[in-house]
Amino acid sequence: MPRSPSGRPTSFDIAYRAGVSQPTVSRALRGDRSVSEATRAKIEAIARELNYTVDKNASSLRTQRANTIALLFFEDPTPDESMINPFFLAMLGSITRACADRGLDLLISFQNMSDDWHTQYQDSHRADGLILLGYGDYSLYEHRLEQLREQGTFFARWGSVSLDEGGSTVGSDNIGAGRMAGEHLIARGRRQIAFLGHADDHYPEFAHRYRGLCEALRTAGEPVDAALQFDAITTERAGYDAGRALIASGAPFDAVFAASDLIAIGALRALAEAGKSVPGEVAVVGFDDIPAASLTNPPLTTVMQDMRGAGESLVETLMAQIAGRGGPDHHLPTRLVVRGSTGG
Repeated sequence: MPRSPSGRPTSFDIAYRAGVSQPTVSRALRGDRSVSEATRAKIEAIARELNYTVDKNASSLRTQRANTIALLFFEDPTPDESMINPFFLAMLGSITRACADRGLDLLISFQNMSDDWHTQYQDSHRADGLILLGYGDYSLYEHRLEQLREQGTFFARWGSVSLDEGGSTVGSDNIGAGRMAGEHLIARGRRQIAFLGHADDHYPEFAHRYRGLCEALRTAGEPVDAALQFDAITTERAGYDAGRALIASGAPFDAVFAASDLIAIGALRALAEAGKSVPGEVAVVGFDDIPAASLTNPPLTTVMQDMRGAGESLVETLMAQIAGRGGPDHHLPTRLVVRGSTGG
């Protein structure tokens, strides 16, 4: 990167010497937590060595605000044509309220994961930052998040907090929630608990819920049977197929912990078709407490996530990034809603 005509060092000089992008330099020098401590220290050392000072006039121009946040929904397979996970749709109200409380406008956009959504807001100045809801396979989504960070885009997302080093993710304590669901089923006398949902790095929230279940089983002195874990994405159809596969496997089970309510609803249909009574033969627990969870037969016991707190925390996390200050606690509590599917 060449020096400016005046010979004064620029942020591009620092970026070149540090081996990072210019937006990363800007974020590091304003104390943005999305830059790692090691990278920030390296950038600050180079800035001191070059006697670099921030151009306040240019900085003022760059920090003009639109007072607008863009909320990006990513498509999820659904039985209807909405293509929006009902859990995220239910979160919309709390995000809207949190924006209104701060005098912010909210743009809502529906995105296909294959689109170049991560580049559309860099220079448009349509929004000060992004809130991201839904992502599917995390391994296909992760590099987009890194690109957002590299281009200096402010964003907050709902997901697995433990995978985030930049402080941009808000989510539930999925391990603790999985443990709570497992303890509830064990207290109901269930010992052979199947898990329906992916349990790998592609779906980290599901994997953490499964990990919590396994911890509950081990604490109770019960073995963890890997043969009782069946992959499923968040759709009723996937839950139905996983439930049928579980039944067809012939493995004995007396409970099902589904990684989402949609999976649980599909599993309930598979159990009913197989003539298995719920909760008599099989107890079922879901996750999310979507509106449909209380309407199943029997009504579904489920883990409720903090919807109102989620919207508030996502907006506050994003605004804290924009202001260059510390944000809220990113782990939100959950609670168990006991209904008829576990004999409640």
